[in-house]
Amino acid sequence: MELEDLRRLRRARDVMDRDYAEPLDVPALARVALMSPGHFSRSFRSAFGETPYSYLMTRRIERAKALLRRGDLSVTEVCFAVGCTSLGSFSSRFTELVGESPSAYRARDHRDQGIPACIAKIYTRPVRNGEAGVRGRGLA
Repeated sequence: MELEDLRRLRRARDVMDRDYAEPLDVPALARVALMSPGHFSRSFRSAFGETPYSYLMTRRIERAKALLRRGDLSVTEVCFAVGCTSLGSFSSRFTELVGESPSAYRARDHRDQGIPACIAKIYTRPVRNGEAGVRGRGLA
């Protein structure tokens, strides 16, 4: 993959990181990357190991986890705050990536246990079922 294509893909990924709560779709992200939607999707997956949609949903679930830990918003409010438009789809995806429902996650005790943020981020990033064995608990 060419350096210019990687730069364009990173630009689209940055848009997802920054504007995760906005309605984003592949055609809009492909325009940011100056690529056709098909080429963008294939290139994104090749460069980052997951589809643009999967990456965006992972970002949204990460943000949702942070909002749910605060405990001052309902699950429905969190769903809409992170850019999801369907509570059912949000709950299903959250449960798939986190391993428990948003309500159960919100109800748990999330007090700081003295783990450095850089390490906590590794272990709290949502993991798809197939990735759990690959990533394991190492730092690799």
